[in-house]
Amino acid sequence: MEDATIIDLYFSRSEQAIRETDRKYGRYCHRIARSLLGNDEDAEECVNDTYLAAWNAIPPHRPRVLATFLGKLTRRISIDQIRRRAAAKRGNGELLPLLDELSETLPSSAPTPQEELDRAEMAECINAFLASLPENDRRVFLCRYFYGDPIADIASSFGFSESKVKSMLHRTRERLRYHLYKEGYYEIP
Repeated sequence: MEDATIIDLYFSRSEQAIRETDRKYGRYCHRIARSLLGNDEDAEECVNDTYLAAWNAIPPHRPRVLATFLGKLTRRISIDQIRRRAAAKRGNGELLPLLDELSETLPSSAPTPQEELDRAEMAECINAFLASLPENDRRVFLCRYFYGDPIADIASSFGFSESKVKSMLHRTRERLRYHLYKEGYYEIP
């Protein structure tokens, strides 16, 4: 079924929208949640929460790209679950080491009102940077930092050695840091 038809089902408040979403994007959402959370049970819960979030968001929101919309919801819900786990001292998921890797690249900030406004601009800046990367560099970066894929899996998928993937990620983080510096979002000591 086409995405536009699925979105129309949401707008008509048909429960078939959830079934069609699961049929078309269930594995995609589960992969995102599983790679971040590290277990199938929690991933399944996140995917179900994604469907509920989509049901609540559509309408009034009409996503331009349904897959991206669902991927972002799944990722956000997975990250929230990791935070709840960490707060409850029950361990952490795979996301925390990923955030450590990026911590030196992205500026840290407290969510002041001005910074909240700047976040959208910064997201656009990062998206422009990612769009400027060669395709393999961009895909490797997104596999690692958006989908949370392990380095070994990325290396296998792309036919690279693990050291090449680590090197690519390091160079891309450095280029991102410099790009953010040039745009005024980061100060290099």
